[in-house]
Amino acid sequence: MENPLNSKKLTGSRGEDRAAAFLEEAGFRIVGRNVRSVEGEIDIVAIDGDVLVFVEVKTWTAYAIENLEYSINSKKQHRIIETSKYFLENHREYRDMSIRFDVVFIQADAITHIVSAFTESLWLSSK
Repeated sequence: MENPLNSKKLTGSRGEDRAAAFLEEAGFRIVGRNVRSVEGEIDIVAIDGDVLVFVEVKTWTAYAIENLEYSINSKKQHRIIETSKYFLENHREYRDMSIRFDVVFIQADAITHIVSAFTESLWLSSK
């Protein structure tokens, strides 16, 4: 019998691959994948023009996009923001770029890209 955790991880990995391909087709340049810090993980780091974009990928088979707010709650946003700071500390070549936090939602054959899904200032105001 297949381990459900392995299945979930495989689904997530395939979703991240689809998201990366989707972003590259849209003109983004991928500069990092699965960036980890003690705070959390960022699925994709990409450059869109002159903006450094930290991308959270959600691949779901059972839920709709309306449920994203429960998955990417303020705690998850905080972890992504703190991990983005870690990335910037270790990749000083991007320090002068504007940054943005996007979400790519994948469900079956549909891909939805939410640009500027959240900001650090929104997280700080919701604490």
